[in-house]
Amino acid sequence: MFAKLDSVESRYEEVNMSLQRPDIASDQTKYRALMKEFAELEKIVILFRDYKKKTANLKDSKELLTAEQDPEMREMIREEVKELEEAIPQLEEALKIALLPKDPNDDKNILLEIRAGAGGDEASLFADELFRGYAHYAGTMGWKAEMVSYSAGNVGGAKEVIVSISGESVFSKMKHESGVHRVQRVPKTEAAGRIHTSTVTVAVIPEVEVKDIKINQSDLHIETMRSQGAGGQSVNRTESAVRIVHIPTGIEVKCQEGKSQLSNRERALQILAAKLQQIEDDKRLKEASDARLDQIGTGDRSERIRTYNFPQTRITDHRIGLTIHQLDQVMGGKFELLIDPLNAYFQAEALKKQASNAY
Repeated sequence: MFAKLDSVESRYEEVNMSLQRPDIASDQTKYRALMKEFAELEKIVILFRDYKKKTANLKDSKELLTAEQDPEMREMIREEVKELEEAIPQLEEALKIALLPKDPNDDKNILLEIRAGAGGDEASLFADELFRGYAHYAGTMGWKAEMVSYSAGNVGGAKEVIVSISGESVFSKMKHESGVHRVQRVPKTEAAGRIHTSTVTVAVIPEVEVKDIKINQSDLHIETMRSQGAGGQSVNRTESAVRIVHIPTGIEVKCQEGKSQLSNRERALQILAAKLQQIEDDKRLKEASDARLDQIGTGDRSERIRTYNFPQTRITDHRIGLTIHQLDQVMGGKFELLIDPLNAYFQAEALKKQASNAY
């Protein structure tokens, strides 16, 4: 690990020097690429230098403790040694995580798709609540959430919501939210007070540039329509909504929240490109024999990653056995109560895999 860290630090210094060269500064493509690499390396180097500093301090403190005779000074040094001995292993773990192979999509923005599954109207109501919870979470993270498409349910709520979320490391935070979310509660229309079970499917798709994906225009069926839903003043006045069907795959994309037909068309093509890229990524994973469940599944009640039990104010993530009784806080936007433990768990699993491959 430390040989790798030394090479990272050397590369960091090399990139830093390159950024100061006039020929690099005048070439915006090279400059941006190096700045991105510099920022990624800097996170590791800061940790590594802190580790080296604390390790050196620990060695010095132990030597001082051996030589020091004054009782008060010895107690102060012992306290410092204790703090350093606690901090250093934590830094080691942080460095191991920082050196894990990076998911190439981690820095990308995402398309968040939420669809009502089993459970009828109650599923639509929860789909809307889940969307609003994620939107609040995006706000607390300093991300930008933009509505792409909203299809209303029969009695309120949403049959389908598509949102674009942009910001720092959005996919790396949100990628484990994909799957079936199950909700258990008593519907407002339930006179007997019985608990109903409904499901909502969530897909987190990393955004891609349309130019990076080959899409034949002859494979597309494009039509325009009037926007629907609770949009702005232009809703239902002009045919600005765009629907695109990719004939070879049957993928259908609809975009209605843009100000013009052109902006909706561009956004719909971007969504289509992201979905086609996801299909290619899934194919590569299967070819590599990397066992992976389909991201969404059928929406059946049995295929769930998480259960939201409203009567008990309880949320359980079934993948890691995590249960918390802070349902109101999570639905209010505090998704970090679930997302942070999930990311920590999968990082730990990656470390285990890395360690087993080393032997």
